[in-house]
Amino acid sequence: MTPAPLSPSPSHAGNADLGAALLSHARAAIHSALTGETLAVLDHPQLEERGATFVTLTAHRSLRGCIGSLIAHRPLKEDVRANALAAAFRDPRFPPLTAVEWPSVAIEVSLLSSPEPIAFAAEEDLLRQLRPGIDGLTITLGTTRATFLPQVWAQIPQPADFLAALKRKAGLDPQRRYPGLTAERYTVTAWHEAIDPPAP
Repeated sequence: MTPAPLSPSPSHAGNADLGAALLSHARAAIHSALTGETLAVLDHPQLEERGATFVTLTAHRSLRGCIGSLIAHRPLKEDVRANALAAAFRDPRFPPLTAVEWPSVAIEVSLLSSPEPIAFAAEEDLLRQLRPGIDGLTITLGTTRATFLPQVWAQIPQPADFLAALKRKAGLDPQRRYPGLTAERYTVTAWHEAIDPPAP
């Protein structure tokens, strides 16, 4: 497999160098864990700054793992490598990635903005404030928390359905109103690999 040039989000094309560096570190971390080989990585000064990333793996256009950080608490270089390994080997929804699967895997890295609390009196108010296609959303109830990246809007474009699915992900009843529910939003800059199709 030969990764084609990365594809940055259109509004963040100027950050292509950072995206390429993040993708190279994510791929190198997984490749080393699977094969013991060391891949060359790209450098960027922002990699030493604290940042929060999500790493999403897809295989044959289907989700194969997605793990990330909601809060910036370590250098970007460390965060993206740790989340790449977690997405590959510790996503509880999937078995650990194997070397056989690895050639068909594409990587996406999302760099998150700082979370912004959303004030709302009722869920209808929360739904009115959501910006489809823009907002990542995190909901919290006690010790229960779940998030959807903005990319999920492509599959769930209606705010009510988006929130219901996020509740379900958190293990909550999607139809029930929870008075203690809180919400935060964030935006992302995302870069993904485009994988060359296999030879016929």
